[in-house]
Amino acid sequence: QVQLVESGGGLVQAGASLKLSCAASGRTFSRCAMGWFRQAPGKEREFVAAITWNGASTYYADSVKGRFTMSRDNAKKTVYLQMNSLKPEDTAVYYCAARGGLGPPSSLRAEYDYWGQGTQVTVSS
Repeated sequence: QVQLVESGGGLVQAGASLKLSCAASGRTFSRCAMGWFRQAPGKEREFVAAITWNGASTYYADSVKGRFTMSRDNAKKTVYLQMNSLKPEDTAVYYCAARGGLGPPSSLRAEYDYWGQGTQVTVSS
């Protein structure tokens, strides 16, 4: 079992930066691939970024590549999403997710077993 709690969201202007955190509890966190997803009003939840259990590899949606950076600190049981050059279209609720069973990172929601409650990010123009 893994419990996830996101934080760090807020209201910012276009071009600003935010860093989201996702604090995990549970003994298996360090073996889990992790992902960030987001859901804007009226839209489906979409993939943003993912990272391997050891942080060696990261993967990004084309829409955030070059602007967002995902990282993790297994000693602190925390994953991060550094978001730079934010755009109004980045406005959404951001969720972190953990994939159990030693599975690799994935862009598919169904591949993840545990989800946080989400944190709101609003980017004004």
